[in-house]
Parts: sequence; structure tokens; C-alpha cells
Amino acid sequence: MSTSEIKKTKRSCKIISQECIGKDIYSMWLNAGEIAKNAVPGQFVSLYSRDGSKLLPRPISLCEIDKEEEKLRLVYRVTGRGTGTEEFSGLHAGVPIETLGPLGNGFPLDAVKGKKVFLMGGGIGIPPMLETAKQLDAEKTMVLGYRDELFLNKEFEAYGDVYVATEDGSAGTKGNVMDAIRENGLEADAIFACGPAPMLRAIKAYALEKGIPCWISMEERMACGVGACLACVCKSKDVDSHSHVHNKRVCKDGPVFLSTEVEL
Repeated sequence: MSTSEIKKTKRSCKIISQECIGKDIYSMWLNAGEIAKNAVPGQFVSLYSRDGSKLLPRPISLCEIDKEEEKLRLVYRVTGRGTGTEEFSGLHAGVPIETLGPLGNGFPLDAVKGKKVFLMGGGIGIPPMLETAKQLDAEKTMVLGYRDELFLNKEFEAYGDVYVATEDGSAGTKGNVMDAIRENGLEADAIFACGPAPMLRAIKAYALEKGIPCWISMEERMACGVGACLACVCKSKDVDSHSHVHNKRVCKDGPVFLSTEVEL
């Protein structure tokens, strides 16, 4: 079944647990029922605020998927005072959250099966790479970029070699994920990546230079996650059927794209 055929569901999901795992970084497990059963790596859910004045939901990527126990793990950053993410961070076990999902497409795991693959994450683009690492049947090398404080890096170690870059040089390579690749002489046949636009732009250029396929998740650009606000539109090679121009909506057409399909 393709991700476009997966049925999305809106339901009330109870929080199983929540903890702070870094500065403004929270890890939440949800009892998500059929949303978890239908989810694939690279997708996201949209969480609705309990504040009636906030009409649009907040999209959050899937960090882990437990289909057997019908659970989802969301790792997210609180983006400021009065935001939906700040509200979510204050909720505790047993509290229900209105949740829509699974949404978007996912990483094409079968396209790189058995190959050497870089899984590259930057900042809050790191969480969706964890379930991707768990499910991908390939020779995986994780390259993770942080501003300073590390999170989730130890959890990746069960799935392959992990290389870290920090902007302040406090851990791993000083610099970014591309600096870590160069410093350690790393090579791959394909790339899956998620992170801020400057990082994805550099990875796209590297993939073109090396002549290897690269899929990027642009989830950091999403605002509402349901195609309503058009804040996440990006330029594309093809004409969008919705707007009839060279645009794609990250939340509806992505968030995962072959890097050559979009402009960064």
C-alpha cells in the first residue's frame, strides 16, 4: 500500500508518558490506535490545541511507531511562549489530545534496500530519522547535527555507526553534518535527510556532486499540516494540481521529496 492510500484518522489520543529530554525538547508517547497501525517512517501527525482560539493544528513528526501496542512517540521542540508546543509540553499522562494522522508520505525504504545509506538529521529533523533507522533494511550510517546539546543520539547506536556534529564543537565534529562527512571520510549510495533548509540545500548539492539519489523531508517548513494555510509551499519542477503553478505543499505532497524535485 502506498502512503497516499493510507487512510488518515482523527481521534482523541491519550498521553501515555511525557518527559523533557533536552532544553525545550520533549518526548511524548501517545496511545494512538489505528493511527499508529497505519503509520510509516517519515510521516507526521497534527495535534489540536485545547485552546479554542487556536484553530489550526500543529504538525509533529513521528519519532517511533509501535504498531503492536498502537503507540506513537513524538519528539518536538517548544517554539515559544503561548504556542501549541508549549501547551503540549505541559500536559501529563492520561490527558487526551485530538490527533489527525498519519499524514504525508514517508521515506521510500524499498528504494534503497541493501545499499549504503546516510540517515542525516539536523536539530528537530533528527527525531523522524529514528524510526527510519529501525525499519530500513540497509547498511546505515547516521550523521546528526546539533547546535550544542545532544538528544536521541544514543538511541541511534543500535542501528549503525553514529557521527555527530555540533556548531560549538562541544561534541563530535565542530560544524555541520557535511563537515562530519568530510572529516570522517564517509561514503554512501543514497541519502535520507531531514532538517533546516540550509542543511538540506547543502546535502542536495553533495548528492548531485556524487551522483547519488537523495530524499529530503521538509517537515520543518510546515505550519498547519493539513494544507489549509499554504505557508509551507515550496517551488517544484512540476505543476501543482491544486494551485496550477510550479509549487508543492510540503504537508500534502510531502514532506518527503526526491531532492531534484524541489528547489530549496
